Amino acid sequence: MNIVVIDGYTLNPGDLDLTQLRQLGKLIIYDRSSKNQIAERLKNADIAVVNKIIFDQNLIDSLPKLKYIALTATGYNNLDIQYLHQKNILASNVSNYGSHAVAQHTFALILELTNHVAHHQKDCIEGKWNQTSDFCFWSQPMTELFQKKIGIIGLGNIGLQTAIIAKAFGMEVYYHSREDKKIEGMTFVQNPNDIFSQCDVVSLHCTLNENTKHIINSESLKLFSAHSIIINTSRGDLIDENALLDALNNQQIAGAGLDVLSIEPPKKFNSLIHHPKCIITPHNAWSAKDTRQRLLDMAVDNIQSFLNGVPKNLI
Repeated sequence: MNIVVIDGYTLNPGDLDLTQLRQLGKLIIYDRSSKNQIAERLKNADIAVVNKIIFDQNLIDSLPKLKYIALTATGYNNLDIQYLHQKNILASNVSNYGSHAVAQHTFALILELTNHVAHHQKDCIEGKWNQTSDFCFWSQPMTELFQKKIGIIGLGNIGLQTAIIAKAFGMEVYYHSREDKKIEGMTFVQNPNDIFSQCDVVSLHCTLNENTKHIINSESLKLFSAHSIIINTSRGDLIDENALLDALNNQQIAGAGLDVLSIEPPKKFNSLIHHPKCIITPHNAWSAKDTRQRLLDMAVDNIQSFLNGVPKNLI
């Protein structure tokens, strides 16, 4: 079997063990592939290992040998799944490989917005603390999370891990999901607008689809209180970024923490990146080495199952 990794750098910049993957077939690895390189590089592939490359009808039609796509990701909005099915090409994704890591990053963003750790370290480096007469100094207000309300949109694996951490902080947990999962100590909310209007922290963990695109928009932002913060470690297009910028400028909300944007990498002059009330990290919540190795191992297991004639985690 010819196995081609078409955009492998973000998963493995060189620090992961590829032994098991190499044992599955003839392996070719490309760190990155431009749009005009993809079809040529995949033309002899039986199996494509893919992260973000878009598989539309034109690309699929140009790959007559392709039998299977192994996604090294959970989301699959980059694949035309319906057309793949028509062409009898199977595809699998990997879920629940980074729930703990992304939930950890979610709280890193929350804590930066409530405790301003980097800001106060900068104050210390600049000598502002030793210029005071007091043992204690702060230049940004500190916010306690205990008994604050967190609203989680999407209680899948990551949302649930985020909720567990929130409970450890003593927060009240509310969640909106496709179904009431009846989890002790957490409150199901049918309408997400009720979460927006009542919670101090709103954290997005839902999938991106036509119903959730721009779930945070100019109208829903009017429901938020001025002290609330928004966190997004899911998909950039869950938020209308222009509406979010207006809300920050108009002090409709206190801040936002984003690990994802609608365009990645962002354009040079993205105003959110420079906004003092917005913290942005470069879509790296999932990128701890342990997390990436787990993702690779699970993708390899998917490929092995396909080769054994019992494919799993099909999408």
